[in-house]
Amino acid sequence: MQDISAYIITYNEEIHIARAIENAQKYAKEVFVLDSYSTDKTVEIAKSLGAKVYQHEFKYHADQLNWGLQNIPFTTEWIWRQDADEYLTDELIEELKNRLPNVPDHITAFTAPCLRKFLGKYIKHGIIPLILLRLFRRGHAQWEDKRMDEHIYVTDGCIENLKCPFFDDNLNNISWWTNKHNNYATKEAIDLLLTEYNLHPQSSVVNSGAHSEAIRRKKLKYIKLPLFWRAFAFFILRYFFRLGFLDGKEGFLWHFLQGFWYRTLADAKVFEIKKKYNFNKEKIKNFLKENYLNK
Repeated sequence: MQDISAYIITYNEEIHIARAIENAQKYAKEVFVLDSYSTDKTVEIAKSLGAKVYQHEFKYHADQLNWGLQNIPFTTEWIWRQDADEYLTDELIEELKNRLPNVPDHITAFTAPCLRKFLGKYIKHGIIPLILLRLFRRGHAQWEDKRMDEHIYVTDGCIENLKCPFFDDNLNNISWWTNKHNNYATKEAIDLLLTEYNLHPQSSVVNSGAHSEAIRRKKLKYIKLPLFWRAFAFFILRYFFRLGFLDGKEGFLWHFLQGFWYRTLADAKVFEIKKKYNFNKEKIKNFLKENYLNK
C-alpha cells in the first residue's frame, strides 16, 4: 500500500460513495471523506466501509477543499484528491505503486489524465482528456480561492505527469445532470464576466500544471468570441471535426448537452446580466463587485 491518503468530498453521494471508497482502498492507506451534511446515507455507508468522515458546512468548492487540508489530520506523505463519482484504473494504481517510491524530493505533485463516461459509455471522441493535478505531497499544495474554475496548485517544487488515467463516471440520471449544470452555468457566467472585465483578484498561483495553464489561455480567447456563436462553434468543433459522432447516441447527448446546451445557457445568463444593466460596463462591474467579490 502506498503512502497516500484518499481525500473525497461529498454531498448526497450514496449512489457513488461505496464504489469510490472501495477503489481508494486499493491505493490509499487511509480514506478521508469530507461531507457537507448529506441528507441521504452517504455518511452511514462511508463509515461502514472504514472511511474517516468529517463534516463541514459547504460554501464553495475551494473553501471546502482548503478547509479539509487545514483541518483533517492527514499523516501520509501524499494525498490524492478524488471526487465521489471518480475511480482510478488498475493501470494507474500500478503506476503509482511503481513510481512513488522513487520520486525525488523536488517533485511535489502529479497530474493524471481524466477520461469521461456518460450514461455508462466511455466518450472516446470529440474531447481532449483533461490532465488534472490530483496527487500532491502534504503541505505543498492548495486550491485557488475562487468560486468557479478553481485550480489546485503547488506552493513549491515541480509537477510531473502520470500516464495512466482515472475515470469520471457519474451514475445519476439526466434530470440530475441538467439541474446540476444549470447551477454550474450560473457560476460559469459569473466567471466569464469576471474574466472579461478583469475583476479576478490577482492570484499567487505559481504552478498548476501545463494543461491547466493552457485551458486558461483558451478561455481568454473564448470570451472574446461573440455570445452564443461561440457555444455553437464549440459544439461543431467537438462533434464533427473531432469526430464526436463516432460515440453514438451517448456521444451526441454528451456533446450537445455539455458542449452546446450548457455553454449556451451560460451565455444566456451573461446576456441577461448585461441587458439588465443596459450593457453599461461600469454598472455591470459594480454588480459583480458587490455580489461576487470578497464574499
